[in-house]
Amino acid sequence: MYDRDQLFIDGKWAPPVSGLEAPAALTVISPHSEEAIGQAVCAGPADVDRAVEAARAAFDAGPWPRMQPAERIEAITRLAGIYKQRRAEMAALISAEIGAPITFAKMAQVRLPLTMMSAFCGLAGNYPWQQARPGLYGKDIRILKQPVGVVGAVVPWNMPQFLTVAKVVPALLAGCSVVLKPAPESVLDAQLLAEMVAAAELPPGVFNVVPGGRDVGERLVSHPGVDKVSFTGSTAAGRQVALACAAGLKQVSLELGGKSAAIVLDDAAPAAVATAIQMASLANSGQVCNALSRILVPAARKDEFVDALAAGMASMAVGDPADPNTQVGPLVARRQQERVRGYIESGKSEGARLVTGGGDMPDGLDTGWYVRPTLFSDAHNDMRIAREEIFGPVLTVISYRDEDEAIRIANDSEYGLAGSVFTADVDRGYGVAGRVRSGTFGVNEGYIMDPAAPFGGVKNSGYGRELGTEGIDSYTVSQSISAAAS
Repeated sequence: MYDRDQLFIDGKWAPPVSGLEAPAALTVISPHSEEAIGQAVCAGPADVDRAVEAARAAFDAGPWPRMQPAERIEAITRLAGIYKQRRAEMAALISAEIGAPITFAKMAQVRLPLTMMSAFCGLAGNYPWQQARPGLYGKDIRILKQPVGVVGAVVPWNMPQFLTVAKVVPALLAGCSVVLKPAPESVLDAQLLAEMVAAAELPPGVFNVVPGGRDVGERLVSHPGVDKVSFTGSTAAGRQVALACAAGLKQVSLELGGKSAAIVLDDAAPAAVATAIQMASLANSGQVCNALSRILVPAARKDEFVDALAAGMASMAVGDPADPNTQVGPLVARRQQERVRGYIESGKSEGARLVTGGGDMPDGLDTGWYVRPTLFSDAHNDMRIAREEIFGPVLTVISYRDEDEAIRIANDSEYGLAGSVFTADVDRGYGVAGRVRSGTFGVNEGYIMDPAAPFGGVKNSGYGRELGTEGIDSYTVSQSISAAAS
């Protein structure tokens, strides 16, 4: 059992203001065994206030924002070294928390965050913190990039360390202080990260963690001491965050839901597409915001692609996430399992053809919140399984007549986070990509979140960008200075 009875606030561990009481504890349940694996204390309202006050003091009066960028880079490099030493522990903890296959946890939850830390340090080293610009009235203008202030970072459970690092590290490099609110399902890895921050000896108050549920998130987002909110989560929750930030005139960036389409062109190879879809659509049991969940195939070759996809999905190893051979683990919670099963029933009732999978437990498993990799064919884009974000291992095949119709179907969605095109002609793929309304896009692969490239969505998938130089931009404000000659 991983037991955490203290909060990391103002650079030290301390009990919550109200004390550790049973109703204020977050119990983390294994999605595989359905048994408790750990417990963490929940922050109360006074604890959120303490965390924001500590971050406020660190920003307003502490050394962090006033350090040279090179000094902050050195501190984050030190943190990355500690992270690397404990990477196996972090991967195992995340796999146990959320049921992610251990191979996926090692890659997406540990190796990629480490890569991002290094990449952001490189970007910060070359970032234009100061620029000179000639003014129109004969004066020289100096543009300074200043930290935005205290950042409230709210992350979901599905990619906890990847998303935490994507928010926290550029904010810190920009000179901000941060209050992190992790999801209840993945609270333990956030506490482990806090241990690493303490070991890296960042100044007190620069990084704080407030575990809890929706009430903790609401208090953090609406707190008058917070200058910017960075939120990743559902579109419905994102709307509420945007309203709260508007009321307080806070800056906000939102990375929300997706229903991304894979456009399979008529010159693509079925076997290659099926292999790519396994990672692009079913990684982390399909619990990834930019998963390709709508598979658009040419009507004339539909059966070829459906057969290849079904064979690939049926062959995937489903089971214990700690087993390195597992490709699909359980969903994060019983409610998520029930939700996905509901979508499977909806697909069948609306007339889509169930090709493989379904809502039954996989063979050989008696416990755990599992759903078999499920493929629907003969679907239409107005069905719920084609329009709503399922967030599970359920894919929907929709056929099209020509390229224009494929693009129209891909764009016929309230979301615009990601997408991909599969083709033997890469130039043709670039042409398709430019016609689809999405923040990110891949050619012959699921979109890979490259630390050098901005990531984010359009439409109901949110606004603002993370990663790349834009990921640092989002935690800065521009200050213009002009001076008359003395």
